[in-house]
Amino acid sequence: MSFGDPNNPYGQPPQGQPGYGQQPQGQPGYGYPQQAPQGVPPQQGYGYPAAPPVSPYGGPGYPQGPAKMPGLMTAARVIMYIVSGLQIIIAIIAGLGIAAASSATSSSEASGLLAGFGFAIVVFLLVIAGLGIFLAVKFSTGGTAIRVLTIIYASLMLIGSLGNFASGEATGVPGGIVSLAIGGVILASMVGPQASAWFNRPRF
Repeated sequence: MSFGDPNNPYGQPPQGQPGYGQQPQGQPGYGYPQQAPQGVPPQQGYGYPAAPPVSPYGGPGYPQGPAKMPGLMTAARVIMYIVSGLQIIIAIIAGLGIAAASSATSSSEASGLLAGFGFAIVVFLLVIAGLGIFLAVKFSTGGTAIRVLTIIYASLMLIGSLGNFASGEATGVPGGIVSLAIGGVILASMVGPQASAWFNRPRF
């Protein structure tokens, strides 16, 4: 029995041909992947690609927004809470004072007019106070509509302060200065680019 016999399955393979269990030269192997030669980038394996990092605003293709309320808006929010609380206190005091004055009036007609006028003032103050509290609460979750309403609220406050100056009374000047300062801070907090970015930020 010759090991060089080509018909013998147990003999030596002819020159240039791979034997049993040997890998032909230049052919890709099977089983475990072979290490890539130096200078050749590794090939991407099979399977799903790795998921990109998730952005808190919905992904890299979505617009970003500030994660925290701007400082000027926070200050305006606190001021609106304080002003609204003072307006409620003033409305209660005004209602009690007008009720006592109307009861002390001898004429029923004058008493009715005074009571009606006082009721209108109290309702107006309570509505303005409620609007201020509502807008301040919605600063954290509201959108463009809240921003527009706050601008209107601040503008009305500025108009009221100018009315105090125009009255020419000495008692109205301090109130006009305070209203002008408060309205200016609230309005400035709403018209800047930070306010625009805050109210237009994506919400998911």
